[in-house]
Amino acid sequence: MRVIPVEKSRVRAEAARLQAYFADQGAATVETDILLPAEVLLDLYGEEIRHRAYVTNDPMRGEMMLRPDFTVPVVQWHMESGADPARYTYAGEVFRKQDEMQERPLEYFQVGYEIFDGSNPPAADAEVFALFSDALAPLNLRAATGDIGVLMAAVRGLKTTEMRRNALLRHIWRPRRFRALMTRYSDKGTEIREENFARVRANITAQDAPAIGLRSDAEIHARVLALSTDAAEEPISSSEIELLNDILSLKETMPNVLSALRDIAVDMKAILPAVNQLRARADALDARGVDVQNLEFETSYGRTSMEYYDGFVFGFYAEGRPDLPPVATGGRYDALSSVLGQGRSIPAVGGVMRPEMMLSLQENAK
Repeated sequence: MRVIPVEKSRVRAEAARLQAYFADQGAATVETDILLPAEVLLDLYGEEIRHRAYVTNDPMRGEMMLRPDFTVPVVQWHMESGADPARYTYAGEVFRKQDEMQERPLEYFQVGYEIFDGSNPPAADAEVFALFSDALAPLNLRAATGDIGVLMAAVRGLKTTEMRRNALLRHIWRPRRFRALMTRYSDKGTEIREENFARVRANITAQDAPAIGLRSDAEIHARVLALSTDAAEEPISSSEIELLNDILSLKETMPNVLSALRDIAVDMKAILPAVNQLRARADALDARGVDVQNLEFETSYGRTSMEYYDGFVFGFYAEGRPDLPPVATGGRYDALSSVLGQGRSIPAVGGVMRPEMMLSLQENAK
C-alpha cells in the first residue's frame, strides 16, 4: 500500500480546516517568515541541521535557511512580542532534505498549536495531546508518548562530576553516543578513560608531531587536562548505571510505567519531581477523556527525532505503516524558550500535524 499523492489545493483546504479547529480553541493565528537566519538554527542544532535543511546566502542578511519547522520562529516571535499566557496556531510549508532511500516530499504542510503558559504544565500537556487526539480520531492512529524529562532528571541526579552530567545531557538525543558515555563513565570504562588520556598525551608530547586541526595550543592543553581529570575520577556506581538502564528500558502503558518509576524513585530520589509531573499529567489526560489505561508510554521515546523537547513528548502513527513518518508529533520545550528568550523564559508545549498525510490515509482507507 503506497501513499496516495494529494493535490496541493486540497492540502491547503485541509490545513485551513485544522487551523480553524485550533483557532476555535482560543489560539491566535500567527505567520512566520519562510526564509530564516541560519545562525539561530545552527546555534540550536549544530552543523547537523545543514544535512536536512536548504541553505542559501543573501548579500545583505548572510546565511539563510528555508524554514525547516515552525517551532523556532514561533518561539522567537512570542518571546519578543507575545503576551503570557498565549495560544497560537499556524499553517504553512516546511522544507526538509530527505535520505536517498526515502521517497518522502521535500516540502510539505504543517499545522500547529502551541501553548505558552506556566500556570499548570501538566494541564497544558494534556490539552495539546487531547486536541490532537480528537482531531485525528477518524484515522484510527496509534498514539505513543514519553517524557524526556524523567531521563534528564536521572542524569542530573547522578553522583558524578558536572562535566560528565553535562556530557550525558548533551547526548540524550543520540542514544548510541549516550550509551557509549555511560560505559566510559562506569567501572567498565576505567581502562578506556586511562587509554584515551595516555594516547592523547603521547601524541601531544611526541617530538615532531604535526599540528592537525583548528584548535589552538590552549584549547588542546585544556582538553588534555580535562581527560586527565576525568581519568582520575571515580566511576559512576554500578547501582546508578543499573537504575539508568531500568529507566531507559521502560515501555508499557502509562500507569504501568508510572508504577515502575515510583519504585525506581525510592533509590533515585532525583527523578521524583519528574515522576510527580508525570502522575499529574496522567490525571489531566484522564480528565480530558483520554484512555490513559491503554496509552503507550516509553521513557526513551523521541530521543532520536525531537532534539529540543525536554519533557512530555508524543506522536501519532498509522498502524501497520512503519515506512511512514508520524502523522503528528509534539511535546514540551521549556528550555528552548529560555535559549531564545534572551533572559526571559516561559514553559511551552505544542505540536504539529501533516494534513497531506491525513488526506492520503483517508484515501487509502476507501
